[in-house]
Amino acid sequence: MSVEGWASKPLSELLTLIMDFRGRTPKKLDMEWGGGEIPALSANNVEMGKINFSKECYLGSDTLYKKWMTKGNTQQGDVVLTTEAPLGNVALIPDERQYILSQRVILLRVDNSILSNDYLNHYLMSEFFQNLMRQQSSGTTATGIQRAKLEPLPIKFPVSKSEQIQISEILSTVDRAIAQTEAIIAKQQRIKTGLMQDLLTKGIDENGNIRSEETHEFKDSAIGRIPVEWEVKQISNVLSSPPKNGYSPQESDDWQGIYMLGLGCLTADGFRPIQLKKSPSNDLRISTALLNDGDFLISRSNTRDLVGLVGIYYDVGEPCIYPDLMVRLRFNDTTNSQYMQKTFSSQIVRRQIQNAATGTSSSMVKINSEIIKNCYFLHPNLDEQNRILDLLNKYSQILEINIKYLQKLKSKKTALMQDLLTGKVRVTELLKDSEAVSS
Repeated sequence: MSVEGWASKPLSELLTLIMDFRGRTPKKLDMEWGGGEIPALSANNVEMGKINFSKECYLGSDTLYKKWMTKGNTQQGDVVLTTEAPLGNVALIPDERQYILSQRVILLRVDNSILSNDYLNHYLMSEFFQNLMRQQSSGTTATGIQRAKLEPLPIKFPVSKSEQIQISEILSTVDRAIAQTEAIIAKQQRIKTGLMQDLLTKGIDENGNIRSEETHEFKDSAIGRIPVEWEVKQISNVLSSPPKNGYSPQESDDWQGIYMLGLGCLTADGFRPIQLKKSPSNDLRISTALLNDGDFLISRSNTRDLVGLVGIYYDVGEPCIYPDLMVRLRFNDTTNSQYMQKTFSSQIVRRQIQNAATGTSSSMVKINSEIIKNCYFLHPNLDEQNRILDLLNKYSQILEINIKYLQKLKSKKTALMQDLLTGKVRVTELLKDSEAVSS
């Protein structure tokens, strides 16, 4: 369906230059990491909407730049697109510096008499164009798109450059809001990580102050200096019953009314019901592994980075069992399960678990109940455990508000792209609506 004032042309007809470096890399031209001042952007450096300079980036000299970039110099505003591993990341060259473009990155220079750089940048990031690329891609180990398949792909755009610019400005405004929110979230996550480290090693007194050796009394312990009120205990000291392994029956093809957790349900953020399997109902041993709301679970097999992840199970709406590769722990009345979830995520306990894990496989290792019971941790009294949790929960709530706001912004951008980049909603109509609301 055509839109008045809009056109559709193959990508190649909207460009004055295409530079393709598929299958070639400057490293083969004797460039070493840190060997010059000119960055070489690989597909790893190009993320959706931005170029990430924090990832490893080879650096070349001016001589190498001239030898490599034989088709022309990079210019500020040029669009770069990854053609493989990952496929379809899009960003703009951010400044006037020289860049060497590495393999799996293609450079697109817009014909500015027809199209604006920003508009093309947003259009290439749209879900509909990304889907077109995936449909034209090929490959078994790494999915990629050939230049011959990329160039004919259609780009829809308003003929008016003014409308293109207005669309780009609206989408860029949302992009900036997304970037600012992501930065706030990253900062809050760093603060929360540091706060948790302080709270789990220094604690918080009755007045709500985090302890320090300048203001509070500390003592030596087997795992370092700790508040005098605290004790060093082993997990076995705070259990109300022995650890209990789960049970793993043969997964059922049909739904029989009972779920079985997969290992993926225990994440770095606790329990998440993201890997529920169908359990048979006629196995008598199932009853020994049925879960109750609030049960504390720990994985006893995984990669070394993931083994020992914990979570507190909550009702998923149907009866559920836990597998043999998880262990259920139950704590006595001196210990809050949520506090223990934070404790098992701390460096002190994680390090003990990872060092004790054994296995012949290079990818999978195991721990057992004895390893879990023998882990040392810092144990404040129950009142202080609750104070620590209250403070951490406040920060978590603030973080969650911003995470939900970020999701809302991303959903808003997706909807705007669908409307504005297809002509379904004209930008002039959107601006009139916005002015009407503001007035």
